[in-house]
Formats: sequence, structure tokens, C-alpha cells
Amino acid sequence: MFDLSPIKILIIVVVILVVLGPDKLPEVARQAGQAWHSLKNLQSKIESEVRDAVPDLPSTSDIARMARNPVGLLNSLADRATAADEEASNAAAAAVAHEPASTSASSSGESEPEPEVFIEPDSIVDLPPRASQVVPPRRITTDISAATPDASLN
Repeated sequence: MFDLSPIKILIIVVVILVVLGPDKLPEVARQAGQAWHSLKNLQSKIESEVRDAVPDLPSTSDIARMARNPVGLLNSLADRATAADEEASNAAAAAVAHEPASTSASSSGESEPEPEVFIEPDSIVDLPPRASQVVPPRRITTDISAATPDASLN
């Protein structure tokens, strides 16, 4: 964000020392420290109130990590969507699949076996496909070497 080299920091310190003087510098530094402390307290109060209102909110460090690396966030969301789709399809397949009916003879005579009926998972409910079923989520890469240059830009 700020590209402060040691030379720039030294110039800033010298300018502050010349403008304020050595006698007022400790007082100004103390006031700046108190202001910083009060800002930190205000931040923690606001954060605790927001967390009370929205308990499922990710931690501040998680939000900062997501803001610094949005590609990683998108990749993790794509992985979660893929895992959720796999779990849903496995659950649907397990609910539809069943063991064949066993034939048993009753004491009064033989009964006819029940016919086996298999219902395809897609024929249970006719719903439009979800976007994740139409286009599977893909991991986003930052590799631009595979990109083809646009000839109209030349």
C-alpha cells in the first residue's frame, strides 16, 4: 500500500522533529498513542456488536484473508459446491436403490413374488437442472500463459 523505504521514514521523522520541536514531540506522540488506542477500542466494540447481531459471520482474520486472496475463496467455494453435489447425488442414489424383495412361502401355500420396480433418479421429480449441473464448477487459475492473444488488439 505505502512504499515507505527507510530513507522516506527518516525524512518524515526529521520533518516532524523540525516542525514540532523536541519539547512538544513526546506530548504529540502520547496523544497519537491515546487516539490509536481509542480507535482500537471503538473497532472492538463495533465488531462485538456486529458479531452479536450476526453470529455466523466469519472471523476478522478470515475476512481479511478472503479479501487478500479472492481466487482462493472462489476455489474453496467451488470445492464445497462440488462436494455438496456429490453428497446430494449419493444420497439420492441411496434413497432410490433398494434390495430386491425376498420371496417367502407362507404356511397356507406359496405366494407370488413381488415384481421388482426400479425408479431412475432423474424420473422421480422433473425439475430443471441447477447451474452446477449444467456447468460444473472449475478451479480458477491465475496462469495466463495459456491465454491466446486477441489479434484485434494489435
